[in-house]
Amino acid sequence: MAGSALPPVGVFALQGDVREHVAVLRGLGADVREVRTPAQLAEVAGLVIPGGESSVMDKLSRLFGLREPLRQRIADGMPVYGTCAGMIMLADRVLDAIEGQLTLGGLDVTVRRNAFGTQLDSFETDLAMPALGELPVHAVFIRAPVVVDAGPDVTVLSALDDGRIVAVEQGRLLATAFHPEVAGETRFHERFLAHVAAAS
Repeated sequence: MAGSALPPVGVFALQGDVREHVAVLRGLGADVREVRTPAQLAEVAGLVIPGGESSVMDKLSRLFGLREPLRQRIADGMPVYGTCAGMIMLADRVLDAIEGQLTLGGLDVTVRRNAFGTQLDSFETDLAMPALGELPVHAVFIRAPVVVDAGPDVTVLSALDDGRIVAVEQGRLLATAFHPEVAGETRFHERFLAHVAAAS
C-alpha cells in the first residue's frame, strides 16, 4: 500500500522505540512526523504510540501538554495504533498501574501491565491473525501487557493459545501487546494507514 497520497501521520516521540515505527511507516511510503507537542499533533491525521514505558509516557504527555489534545483527537476519531506500552495508553482500564498513572483511553478494554514478567521473560511466537491474511504473525513480546477484558464493540484480532488477548481493534483504534516493528512485520502499520485513508 502506498502511503504517499495520505496526509501526514505521526509517531508519539517523547519515549519508546520511535525510530523503528518511523522506519516501517516510511518504508510503506507514508509522510511521517515525530510528535512531541500539541502543534505537531495538529499536523497529523493519525498516530502510532510505540512500545516503551507507559507510566513515563503518561507523565511526559502531561508535562508536554499532549494528554488532553490527544484524548480529544482520539474521541474525535483519529486513527491510532498502539504497540505494547501504546496498548496500555489506549486502554480505558489498567491493572497493576503505578499510583496516579493515567491513560488516554478510547479502547474499551482492561489491560494488565507487565503480564508476562520482567525483560528476562520476553519471548517470541507465531500467532494466527485471520484479519491480516493466512500467514501467521511473528510476534515479539517484551515486558508485554495482555487484554484481560474487552467490551462488546472491541474486535479481538488474536490471542495466545491460553486465551489471553494480545491484539484488538475498535473503530479506528488498533493495539497489539507485541512489537511487529522489530520483527519485520508491516501488516499492522498497513492496516493503520488504511484507517487513516478511510478517515481522510
